[in-house]
Amino acid sequence: MEQDVILLADHISFHYFDDNERPIPVLKDLSLTVNRGEFVAVLGHNGSGKSTLAKHFNAILLPETGNCIVDGINTREENRLYDIRQRVGMVFQNPDNQIVATIVEEDVAFALENMGVSPAEIRKRVDDALKSVGMYEFREHAPHQLSGGQKQRVAIAGVIAMRPDCIVLDEPTAMLDPRGRWEVMRTIRQLNREFGITVVLITHYMDEAAQADRVVVMDDGKILFNAAPKEVFSHVKALHAVGLDVPQAAQLADELIELGYSLPPDVISEEECADALAALLDGAGIHPQHQA
Repeated sequence: MEQDVILLADHISFHYFDDNERPIPVLKDLSLTVNRGEFVAVLGHNGSGKSTLAKHFNAILLPETGNCIVDGINTREENRLYDIRQRVGMVFQNPDNQIVATIVEEDVAFALENMGVSPAEIRKRVDDALKSVGMYEFREHAPHQLSGGQKQRVAIAGVIAMRPDCIVLDEPTAMLDPRGRWEVMRTIRQLNREFGITVVLITHYMDEAAQADRVVVMDDGKILFNAAPKEVFSHVKALHAVGLDVPQAAQLADELIELGYSLPPDVISEEECADALAALLDGAGIHPQHQA
């Protein structure tokens, strides 16, 4: 069955300039496809090119060579910029830089008003978007009264209200505490699984990437790995070599395998690790005593 490709990077290259006007290559002949309805996480150390790639999917940046195609539209088509940004919404790292109004529901409505959407439709979209991210009860609050995680969910609601097919999130949890990270990741998973929105998540948190359908690892402007999380995180040493960690469960399993213990090589979650250790102990005839 042929996949429905919504995002296509076709041999794209891009460079910035340093302070001395010397070109610094950031993307190097990179190719990647994202299928409609997928949840794809993109990992990489600082400077690997992951945020630059994200900005190509929303036509914030254009490739110097190659093409970036969004739902069949080449991002080089200047007269289609509106269509591209209706299809792909962007959420950035700092929610304070994305919130422009003094009331939550007014902020979510801001882009719709600029698009000329009717008041009745705006009301419906704003309510639906806030409900979808669990922020409807805060609709009349001032954004400055919200936590970091709540602000980021409002920023996501502002994008959802535009009814995009795909959301690209560039390290949306980087500035949040653990509670805020959990709230935002729950929202992202729900949007993907319940509403069918394609998600591209740029992150440096391994546990977030492990929740995706597919993990893309970037290094030096190229793709190093592109596979399911279990496959990618089984390459512990290769990931360490490019400055990346792996989920703690995968790290522990890898160390035990190195010591000669028989564990599955694709353990990435705490639950899988606990089950593998229990099976290992059971096989050795060791049965932990549970205290009442």
